[in-house]
Amino acid sequence: MTAPLPRTSDAEPPNWWQNIWVRAGAMAVALLLALLVTLVGIANARRDTALSLQRHSYEVLLAIRDFDVAMARAEAALGRFAISGAPPAGRAYFDHWALAGARLDTLTGFTAPDPVQRPVIAALRVLYERRRAELDAPARSAGTRQAWAALTAFDRAGRSPSIDQLSTLVDRVSRHERATLTSLSAQAERSGAQSDILATLLSLLGVVLSIVGVVLGTLAVRAVHARREAGRRADVAADRAGALELAVEARTRELRDANVRLQVEATTRAAAEAQLHQAQKMEAVGQLTGGIAHDFNNMLAVVLGGLELAQRRLTNSPKDVARHLDQALDGATRAAALTRRLLAFARAEPLRPEHVDAARLIRGMRDLLDRALGERIVVALTIADDCWATWCDPHQLENAVLNLTVNARDALDGEGRVDIITTNCRVAADEVGKLAPGDYLRIEVRDTGCGMDPAVIERAFEPFFTTKPIGKGTGLGLSQIFGFARQSGGDILISSQPGAGTGVSLYLPRHIAEVARPAISAPSPATADGRGETVMVVEDDPRVRTSTVEALVELGYRPIACACGEDALSALRTERDVRLVISDVVMPGMTGPDLVAAIRADHPHVATIFVTGYVGDADTGDRLRGQDVLRKPFTIAGLARAVRTGLATTEPAGT
Repeated sequence: MTAPLPRTSDAEPPNWWQNIWVRAGAMAVALLLALLVTLVGIANARRDTALSLQRHSYEVLLAIRDFDVAMARAEAALGRFAISGAPPAGRAYFDHWALAGARLDTLTGFTAPDPVQRPVIAALRVLYERRRAELDAPARSAGTRQAWAALTAFDRAGRSPSIDQLSTLVDRVSRHERATLTSLSAQAERSGAQSDILATLLSLLGVVLSIVGVVLGTLAVRAVHARREAGRRADVAADRAGALELAVEARTRELRDANVRLQVEATTRAAAEAQLHQAQKMEAVGQLTGGIAHDFNNMLAVVLGGLELAQRRLTNSPKDVARHLDQALDGATRAAALTRRLLAFARAEPLRPEHVDAARLIRGMRDLLDRALGERIVVALTIADDCWATWCDPHQLENAVLNLTVNARDALDGEGRVDIITTNCRVAADEVGKLAPGDYLRIEVRDTGCGMDPAVIERAFEPFFTTKPIGKGTGLGLSQIFGFARQSGGDILISSQPGAGTGVSLYLPRHIAEVARPAISAPSPATADGRGETVMVVEDDPRVRTSTVEALVELGYRPIACACGEDALSALRTERDVRLVISDVVMPGMTGPDLVAAIRADHPHVATIFVTGYVGDADTGDRLRGQDVLRKPFTIAGLARAVRTGLATTEPAGT
């Protein structure tokens, strides 16, 4: 009898439901892993896109900066071209203008995809073409040597509203790009943070997969190989996740450091650009002022000389004629004072520096300050006993202190206290404005008046800028002090707040060894004290030359007129009895200092005097230091005294 077969119901139940759960769990883990990897890729792509857009914004900022700088340099070059008519200045204007156009083309290409910036750049191009049309008139006039027409057209172009419109559009482009940079930086940081979080989740998922692999290994022997392979893959995924996390962290640190460096560089570049723009503006105004004052002084020299000659030769004339001559002389003298103030601002007036005891000078001004400021203003002097001496023009220093105290009086509305404080200070590099390191005397004029806001402080040294009512100030006081301080090797700074008063500090370099040199003093009444001595006059302006020659004849001298330095050297080879040469400083061809150097080498017995109303460049001004200088416009009395002083230093040839 055979044994019965076992029943199906008594057999071991199958484990198909376990396989389903295992497979479902594995599929869910795989989907989660794929999702995390996809999210990490998306976060990295967003971060890379933000960084690319950041670079594009930096390129737009650099392009708009280069366009603005090229426009400013072009207009500055045109100002020099309008004044001098020199072809190099004209070429510089056209080169800078062409460079500005190229920068604008680059900017157009950069902003083409941006719907916000595209219409702004189009408007900027329209203003660029309009500005070129406005500047064509002074450029054409300067190119044809029509100096006054060029200056008039340049001045008219300088008041055009297109300048402010250009600045507004440039600022609008810059602000938009800076806002875009800020947004992109925040987006890059968010993407980096998301990438870090996802990398952490990947690491955790790797740990979970490892645990699941171990659990699955205990479920069934038949799945050992599969579990081993799954574990190996899980380990590889964990290692890759860890490496990816480290790489993301390192890259995030690099991007954060690069972003900080770029922000610092952008801030520094913006500050440098603002300083450059202000320096270019002040340089252009200074060159324009110096050029106008040069021509004005030549005209005044002719007016003063002719009027004095007429006045000297006027005998038994009606009193009203003499009165009109006196009024004309007074007007010409006032005009000369105005040009001196302009030249002081332009740092082109020849100063007469000497060893100055500033403490003694300011104490000596006490009565003058009390009379000028009135009884309701209290002047308090705080002057150290060991106050350093300085090397400067004492008359200019007196004028600077007086101007500062008068400004303080106006800020006090006629009643209050003005402090004048002198201190010795040692200045380190980049500590005070543009001063070189060294010892300086600081003269501070402080008041408790209405004060100034930052906008007024920024424009305080501009010529003709004033906050006083019409007729109460010319706007040349602080600009004149600015020119005097820079020309003397120092600087001037303003510290002020609205309602808290103002302090103006004048820094002048310390001078240790006193140097005494006789200077041409104020003119005294002229007399015909010449004895026929031969005096050579070298002047390129025929009117000034004729006026000077007639004045020397009136004074009893024998003048020889020369139009340039080359003619003077040629005449000296034949005229052996010349004892004195009066030479202009700024002349075409050979300059006055070059002529005097040649005379001293070949004719050491001949004395020399410089006559000038405009020094020119800094090199020429340095060559005039320590020399006898007669300033244009000069009177006959001043000319007589200068000639006497010059002849006293030499003897006739052959003695």
